[in-house]
Amino acid sequence: MRRHFERIACLLACSVALSGLSACTTAGYYWQSVSGHLQLMQAARPIDHWLQDPQTPPEVKDRLALASRIRSFAVAQLALPDNPSYLRYADLQRSAAVWNVVAAPALSLELRQWCFPVAGCVSYKGYFDPAQAREEAERLQAEGLETHVHAVPAYSTLGWLNWAGGDPLLNTFIGYPEGELARLIFHELAHQVVYVSGDTAFNESFATAVERLGGRLWLARQASARTRQEFAAHDQRRQQFRALALNLRRQLELIYESRSEQAFEAPEANRQVRKEAAMNDFRSRYAELRTGWGGYAGYDRWVAGVNNASLGALAEYDDLAPGFEALFELKNGQWAHFYESVRQLGELPRAERHDRLLQLAVSRAHPGNQAK
Repeated sequence: MRRHFERIACLLACSVALSGLSACTTAGYYWQSVSGHLQLMQAARPIDHWLQDPQTPPEVKDRLALASRIRSFAVAQLALPDNPSYLRYADLQRSAAVWNVVAAPALSLELRQWCFPVAGCVSYKGYFDPAQAREEAERLQAEGLETHVHAVPAYSTLGWLNWAGGDPLLNTFIGYPEGELARLIFHELAHQVVYVSGDTAFNESFATAVERLGGRLWLARQASARTRQEFAAHDQRRQQFRALALNLRRQLELIYESRSEQAFEAPEANRQVRKEAAMNDFRSRYAELRTGWGGYAGYDRWVAGVNNASLGALAEYDDLAPGFEALFELKNGQWAHFYESVRQLGELPRAERHDRLLQLAVSRAHPGNQAK
């Protein structure tokens, strides 16, 4: 549930002028995108500067050195881009890079889309100021939508701003456990390999697959036994939680697609009651699951506010990822061939490329089925 913002903030100013958008609210949104990203870029300094600065805390120096090794591994072992990205570091003096707003109707998991001149259509709207994100969420709630605001530790500019220094490492994620830090860097660099305008699910699921595949390699080849053990415990919790959330999504999909069989009862009211029952059951099951986590509370806030918007956002990072992983296996783990196949998929119509990936996932789960 991490990541992304309107990817090319510095180019948005040009986009506004070229597209002729004149509404004050639109111009204001683009301006905060541009100014926020410029402030981030201006705060970044080369890693060597931080390492040589006596005022840089030792723990930060250690993390920057680790991030540099991870980036080198990404280039050498995962065939990810070797460019200015992640050669600089910025301390933003805040807890997140941006805050994303997602929204969905009360009886649907389909997220609201926002379209931009350069980035295409995406299912989130990002703000560098959390207060502005909350204001947008309140406005959308007034329209009858369910909303979710989540902190985003990193975002990608797709490599389009490498001439300006690329994407920097940030204090918002540099302290992550080693396995998570590696996965995040692999994820963000993957966005520079393939990005299909207007298809958030395809883009995020591809990057998620790369982070999973690459993360396994890093842990197997570079990490200590203790790091692998710690990551395994964390990942087990993550998989258990995602399985629980996926089950809720499936229940809600069935509820939203159904109609009341009782003529005297309004279908919407019936589905709302069943929805609340499913949500309550989910929270109860989560509380039971959490008892075996030794006090870990990382998902508590998300569960407390779970709604259609947060569930819809979760889906975009997961739904197509198994298909990408299956494609990687079909390419015998050859990264360059895998990326080329993903590019070819990206050229297909949206529905067709999604269907191909779902077929690949089914064939992987059931080897007797022949993937096309």
